[in-house]
Amino acid sequence: MDVWTRRTFLGVASLAGAGALAARAADAPAPSPEPTLPLVPDIFPTQSPDLAREMVGVSHGNAARVKELLKLHPTLANATWDWGFGDWESALGAASHVGNREIAEALLASGARASIFSATMLGQLAVVKAFVEASPGVQGTPGPHGITLLAHARNGGEKAKPVLDYLTSVGGADPVPAAVELTPEGAQRYVGSYRFGPRDADRIEITFEKGGLRFTRTGMSARNLVHRGEHAFSPVGAPVVRIRFTVTGDAVPELAVFDPDVVLRARRVG
Repeated sequence: MDVWTRRTFLGVASLAGAGALAARAADAPAPSPEPTLPLVPDIFPTQSPDLAREMVGVSHGNAARVKELLKLHPTLANATWDWGFGDWESALGAASHVGNREIAEALLASGARASIFSATMLGQLAVVKAFVEASPGVQGTPGPHGITLLAHARNGGEKAKPVLDYLTSVGGADPVPAAVELTPEGAQRYVGSYRFGPRDADRIEITFEKGGLRFTRTGMSARNLVHRGEHAFSPVGAPVVRIRFTVTGDAVPELAVFDPDVVLRARRVG
């Protein structure tokens, strides 16, 4: 076979091989498409604030949803949320102050960090004693929303009765926050809408509900207010914050928020 014939033969063979491969490829099933992955959120690797807020919220009483969220992300057992003005609450803290043993135990089983508040509600007397003996006066530290340690013991029911008795004997576990009486008639002068900017969210509503004033920024959680006197209030769970109303005669044209310096001033509208 001369050189030309040999080259031609090899070329034809190569084409034939390529054709056979192409034929086999045509008969073969199409490859599966790559799975479409969800877009990675901008906050990754931080977990979703919406899920954290939901976990804390449902930990007050929705055991089924708590367990669903724990299956999705077990680390949500340590979810924490600021309801406003630094009133931080954990999922376990929520279950503890309402006395929900089922939810508290589910959270602890998933790695939630135990505290004196959870131990009190669950009736873990040795743990509570150890806290108090190691840090005298700690029994007076308020929990979420300013709820006292003794209230956690009461909400723990019969199983927490030994802790309730112990805290009662020690004293100081049920401090009463300093507050000035406010009549419904006196409260009405503050009720209204206050604006501090041009956006829809730049509005504060002061309402009177269930015997007390509430502070709500549009789209945010309502905060109950404690009257401190002289037209000043503090949100529940944030005793160092002050919401001061300017009073001129019978009119209340403005409020200001101090935390501790001035955060905003809002003018009454409508």
